[in-house]
Amino acid sequence: MEAVELETMSNQGHEGRLKYDRYVRYFFFVSALLMTVIISSIIIFVGQQGLQTFLEVSPVEFFFSSKWDPAEGSYGALSFILGSVYVTLLAIALGAPLGLGGAVFMDKVAPKWLRDILKPAVGLYMAIPSVVYGFIGLTVVVPFVREFFQLSTGFGLFTAGAILAIMILPTIISISEDALQAVPRSLEEASLALGATRWQTIWRVLVPAALPGILTSVILAMARAVGETMAVQMVIGNTPQLAKSLFMPTSTLPSEIVVEMGNTPFGSAWGNSLFLMALVLLLMSLGMILLIRRMAQRRMA
Repeated sequence: MEAVELETMSNQGHEGRLKYDRYVRYFFFVSALLMTVIISSIIIFVGQQGLQTFLEVSPVEFFFSSKWDPAEGSYGALSFILGSVYVTLLAIALGAPLGLGGAVFMDKVAPKWLRDILKPAVGLYMAIPSVVYGFIGLTVVVPFVREFFQLSTGFGLFTAGAILAIMILPTIISISEDALQAVPRSLEEASLALGATRWQTIWRVLVPAALPGILTSVILAMARAVGETMAVQMVIGNTPQLAKSLFMPTSTLPSEIVVEMGNTPFGSAWGNSLFLMALVLLLMSLGMILLIRRMAQRRMA
């Protein structure tokens, strides 16, 4: 009798677990479906509104002209697109080597007590709002650049790139460190056993082995940099012109959208052009995400 009761209770518990697993599976399915619908709706809305720009503005003018003057009916966004690309590349050129060096230091050089301090510090570093970076750039970096390089103004590509380089450091450091930790210990031991020095082992064995993860961190940092708005808007100068030098004020897609979004009537060529700029920015970010997924698949293969 007791055996029958125990078997009955076991069957009931098993059925309860199956029911719980089914509900959890439904919950995750609905959550994934909801996120897909939201993201698709955003893309469709921005794209539909932005593509209406071509009813009044030719694609050639929008993508290949740098003259932006809505009062005269000129909607050339080339300077904003190139400004976003230049600032992002400059931020990566400045921040990627520093971030990789910080990851190597934390994982292979720093003692345990220092690593235990630096790792949470990097996490806190990521939580600093972008407006704080922009305010520091506006009050500290801009005057420094102006006086150090003897310029009439400290606003421009270089200042924005320097601020963005600081902002993307936590992303590069944290992901690159995880990639270095994932490298099998046997590779490091074999290199040292063959007579390689510690630095030769790091730069010629460990870093190449962790390269897919490091490249992923760089691309994620690029996605963060290309979409950054507030910090860049405060230090780049917000001038609709092609930047012909590192110290020339210009503008980017996000900063120009922020500056002008409150002044444009919805449905006008001006407003639709801003939506089209947002679509270009969105496609750039999506392209970087797809590139990350491609690299992750190659790494797993």
